[in-house]
Amino acid sequence: MKKYTNTGSKDTRSGFGAGLTQLGKTNSNVVALCADLTGSLKMDEFKENHPERFFQVGIAEANMIGMAAGMTIGGKIPFTGTFANFSTGRVYDQIRQSVAYSYKNVKICASHAGVTLGEDGATHQILEDIGLMKMLPGMTVINTCDYNQTKAATLAIAEYNGPVYLRFGRPKVANFTQEDQTFEIGKAVHLQEGNDVTIVASGHLVWEALIAAETLNEQGLKAEVINIHTIKPLDNKAILNSVSKTRCIVTAEEHNFLGGLGESVSRVLAENTPTPQEFVATKDTFGESGTPAQLMEKYGLNAEAIVKAALKVIARK
Repeated sequence: MKKYTNTGSKDTRSGFGAGLTQLGKTNSNVVALCADLTGSLKMDEFKENHPERFFQVGIAEANMIGMAAGMTIGGKIPFTGTFANFSTGRVYDQIRQSVAYSYKNVKICASHAGVTLGEDGATHQILEDIGLMKMLPGMTVINTCDYNQTKAATLAIAEYNGPVYLRFGRPKVANFTQEDQTFEIGKAVHLQEGNDVTIVASGHLVWEALIAAETLNEQGLKAEVINIHTIKPLDNKAILNSVSKTRCIVTAEEHNFLGGLGESVSRVLAENTPTPQEFVATKDTFGESGTPAQLMEKYGLNAEAIVKAALKVIARK
């Protein structure tokens, strides 16, 4: 069984900041817009190095999206930054009309997603944003798992022509993917080979899936673990190839089980090869205040929950 090492816990939002800083040096067309959360989005260094390419719009997220859409007409590549709740729910109309409908090259970068926003509570935690964004025609949806992958994704989306929703988080989490990785949009990453159960995970749940796989291995069960960093376009081939061996699957995500990664996988299975599936996700609920660890445990978003789901779905084969 392949072992992955946590090289030091880091927050994924800092991976975004590092990627944006690098883009500032290498791509003069990249501009950044922020809705009064420069520090929280780790956009400070870009602002300091390129003040002429940084726009602080204040608490006016709808205006920020409209400005970003307009900037693309002049060949700029705008990266917008605010919390995931305000990046999507607050400005959905502007994203739909000004960005997605006209296929503008805007990169909507959203931090503090999911319940791991923690103590700020339900009004700031969003668990339906992936569903909102993936249903927009032409929108690419990415949910990264650690610092290194978030940095790589930030660099990659600058080279991609089209609207992108990049989702990442607030807390420090295990940093275990390669530092020099090449991020391929729409290409899943196989982390473990196995033939008893497929576990596909996204975002903060990828590391938890690896921990779950170790626990299952101790019980004599080999789990195949796949990092689905791109929700849309989904790597259908990777999912179908895996379930052809395992004949059952667990999907794990820090998102509502309605509308997220799990439902996208269900569609692929229903259209091609109906397969037993279990969902590790929030169950149609809002979050609440608490530490990230407390909330992940309460809502069943951890390795223990993935193990339980795996054992359940294996029994259904």
